[in-house]
Amino acid sequence: MTRQRIFWVGALTVAAALSAPITAYSQDDSWRLDTSEPITYFIAQGPPDSGFKESDRALAEWALEAWSKQADPPLEIEPGPAETATIRVYWVPAGASGLYGEMRGRRVDGRLAADVFIRPDTDALGPDIGGRARLDPLFRDTVVYLTCVHELGHAFGLRHTDEFADIMYSFQYGGDFGDYFMRFREQFEVWEDIPQASPFSTGDADALRALYP
Repeated sequence: MTRQRIFWVGALTVAAALSAPITAYSQDDSWRLDTSEPITYFIAQGPPDSGFKESDRALAEWALEAWSKQADPPLEIEPGPAETATIRVYWVPAGASGLYGEMRGRRVDGRLAADVFIRPDTDALGPDIGGRARLDPLFRDTVVYLTCVHELGHAFGLRHTDEFADIMYSFQYGGDFGDYFMRFREQFEVWEDIPQASPFSTGDADALRALYP
């Protein structure tokens, strides 16, 4: 999972999103979405040969809802058109450079907004992750889901941490990717139970509530 700027080419929707003006943002910046109205979201179809599955759109939606529920009261979120949605989720085409995902800031009518890019092709993530995903489809879905949760955390304004227990943990501090995903995978047995399992630490929840009191 990375915040560095990565340029992907492929599907028209992804290319168009990447060509949009970028809002400069770093780990030291303050970032908070406008919650005076419901936060709107758009989840794109994945491009051909990207490894995208139609069920990945549900994973992204579950990830959004999971963050919403961490706030008290929950953040209001609802679907919206791609042109004006506060948060847009896109799927990285096959053969593109980069790792798990990326968040890129933008503005809509003067308000902060975000585009999130997720790689659904676990075979492209190395032999360890790819091999486990081929043996266990639910491990593959775990990788995609947690990548959505992590990158959407950035969209809501959360920064990287150095705590391995956090969903916002950055692997620049080391750690095992497989262990990171398996601790979540072990919480459920069937796909439908994914939204019932928590990907968050206490630190993740506290960080969101500090931004959206």
